[in-house]
Amino acid sequence: SVSMPFMERPAVLTGALAGDVGFDPLGFAKTEEELMQYREAEVKHARLAMLAAAGWPLSEVLDKKIAYLFGLDPLLDSSDRVPSLLNGGLGKVSPIYWIGCFAVAAAIDVFGIMRKNAASEVTYIPGDLGFDPLGVYPKDESGQKRMQTAEIKNGRLAMIAIFAFAIQEAVTKIGVVNETPLFFFPLGETLKNYANSGYVS
Repeated sequence: SVSMPFMERPAVLTGALAGDVGFDPLGFAKTEEELMQYREAEVKHARLAMLAAAGWPLSEVLDKKIAYLFGLDPLLDSSDRVPSLLNGGLGKVSPIYWIGCFAVAAAIDVFGIMRKNAASEVTYIPGDLGFDPLGVYPKDESGQKRMQTAEIKNGRLAMIAIFAFAIQEAVTKIGVVNETPLFFFPLGETLKNYANSGYVS
């Protein structure tokens, strides 16, 4: 296995799928069908995680500004942390929002199932919704494999990031953007805050 040289590569992980480095130490995928199901789930979670990895810090930066602009109560807590299972505060989110999220997710999932059923097992790529409004998906096979690999690698990183965001905020009680302000706020503003806090003399 490329990912774990001291272990034998699982037989079902042939390297045909983008991002397949033979990592399945617990042996979840035992058949080709199971592998396709796991890849379908991985792609869906990866895409959701990429959206969340961007949306989480953006909401901490913009939530209060947008709320004040429209005369609403901000969803962030006193430590500028977003509502989450570990942070709490999910009750402040309107039920209409959750209904909308579930409705959109269900519609996308149903569309994906219909598209999968309409395609042949040979040509179908797990997670392929045919969504490419900007036409950036390559036409050649090597280019498609490269983009699929980039998507799944970034998605895996995003899944780790979201998990880290949740744990970090639950442990430190500080928002992600306040913990690492250099990534999210103007440099001058950040250095000024550091100076006022005694970090910069």
